[in-house]
Amino acid sequence: MTKPHVAVFDYGIGNIHSAVKAVERAGATVELTRDKKKCAEADGLLVPGVGAFAAVMQALNEADGGEIIERRVAGGRPVLGICVGMQIMFDRGVEHGIDTEGLGQWPGVVHQLEAPILPHMGWNTVDAPADSALFRGIRDERFYFVHSYAATEWSLDVIRPFPEPHVTWARHGQRFIAAVENGPLSATQFHPEKSGEAGIALLGNWLGTL
Repeated sequence: MTKPHVAVFDYGIGNIHSAVKAVERAGATVELTRDKKKCAEADGLLVPGVGAFAAVMQALNEADGGEIIERRVAGGRPVLGICVGMQIMFDRGVEHGIDTEGLGQWPGVVHQLEAPILPHMGWNTVDAPADSALFRGIRDERFYFVHSYAATEWSLDVIRPFPEPHVTWARHGQRFIAAVENGPLSATQFHPEKSGEAGIALLGNWLGTL
């Protein structure tokens, strides 16, 4: 059986090498690249991201990342965002008073969590839908988070016959979005590549959808 081919988008920001190793462990052949053609043609595209929303968006724009992601999603070709790679899929991010435009794949604003301790760092449970593909068999597991910002509301209106997105929630001070499955576009606020066997299983579930 041929392994799925995943391109990890190397646009200058992200936990690149740990993500590559994790996706390989999950059962894919992986290529680290920023080449448009390779990113477009891979079975799956993984978009990592760490740091400030504005810095990630700047690096992504310089690598034509918005165009690459938009074309894949429009063509029904799977994309998985991780951490800030998830946050940039929303309309906007607000950090330290800086309001930055995101990719606008989903409505909503990423902002600082209202929590007694920040960053939210460590293992946490999630509340995933029963029919989630990403969390199949691992809904009761814990996943590793490192962040101070998140989207806390979901307001995407879906017109039939398109299916309703699966939205997974977690809590740290307040409830926030921990993962989204929306057709070809999926994302996690936590780091699967740092989440041990549960994270590898989630990546394997994603590979199973390619």
